[in-house]
Amino acid sequence: MVAALTASLAFAALAGWTYLDARDDSTVAYSTSRDAALKAGRTQIAALSTLDAAHPDAALRTWLDASTGPLHDELRRTGAGKPTTSARGSVTDAAVTELDDRSGTAKLIATVQVQLAPAGGAATTDRKRLEAALERTASGWKLKALSAVPVTAP
Repeated sequence: MVAALTASLAFAALAGWTYLDARDDSTVAYSTSRDAALKAGRTQIAALSTLDAAHPDAALRTWLDASTGPLHDELRRTGAGKPTTSARGSVTDAAVTELDDRSGTAKLIATVQVQLAPAGGAATTDRKRLEAALERTASGWKLKALSAVPVTAP
């Protein structure tokens, strides 16, 4: 009984010390920032891979909300046009490949599944690999660049 109590107290002391040590640890802040960039990147890549052909203006607003810098400027300039095909993108996997927490920039790679529904045609599914550059803004992480990663044959 005494041994169990001593072991419990030792474990509690070690756990408390570990918590206090990690509370101010810079790796915790870095991990939090990485997770925030990843979450925002996944959401925004899905948003930029989605278009309701019946509501292109709403899609453009969503794209502009998800972007910043050169990508934002390009989307504003080109707009959504008059699409005849709807697309619904979902990120199936993603990872942060670079993070500079001080400058507020990150890069990530993602695989995206896009369901395409042409007007009057059969729906298809396309898979894409994308690389994204993100920038931390006053309203959170935003995409500043998005490009396809070429698939090479083995």
